[in-house]
Amino acid sequence: MKAIAGIVLAAGASRRFGSDKLLHPIKAGDGVMPLLARSLLPWLDVFSRQLTVVVRADSDELRRQVEQALGLEKAAAIHWRVCPDSGLGMSASLAAGVADNRDADGWVIGLADMPRMPTTAIAAVRDAVASGALLAAPYCDEQRGHPVGFAASYRNALLTLQGDTGARDVLKRDAGLLHRIDTTDRGVLTDIDRPEDLVGP
Repeated sequence: MKAIAGIVLAAGASRRFGSDKLLHPIKAGDGVMPLLARSLLPWLDVFSRQLTVVVRADSDELRRQVEQALGLEKAAAIHWRVCPDSGLGMSASLAAGVADNRDADGWVIGLADMPRMPTTAIAAVRDAVASGALLAAPYCDEQRGHPVGFAASYRNALLTLQGDTGARDVLKRDAGLLHRIDTTDRGVLTDIDRPEDLVGP
């Protein structure tokens, strides 16, 4: 079985939300927890041994609250990767996460502001890359969602990304190589940019 690493990008500035959205309390079962903690739950189901979470340099309080909400067992699987260059854009965070897992056979990369992400989508992308797909992503209503999987052959491309578009240019260039995973779960499309995005099922 190939060693596929899970990486969640959590180093954004939350400018459109108005406050640190990753700390915003949201419903989780019978209680509440920070948005980031809720977003990490399905990832920790799939990557239960280690999950890399890329954060800003000023993330001490975020990390403390997330670990407290998740509990010791789940929090122990998180490898916090501080990205001092996060202000340069998403590409810097993505490259930092890949650099910390450079020996992996592939990477499944997702966003920290997607608390409705289904575990099945993360697992399906991981399994597709482990089975030989060069690129993999879920699709819902004909839209590409998250997370996105990359084979090891993309290592150098990911490590040298620049700007705030992440790997979008890579995915556009190599669209014909993308393994499509169809789903009806809109959680693969639903990210939280503004407080009103939290309203809904």
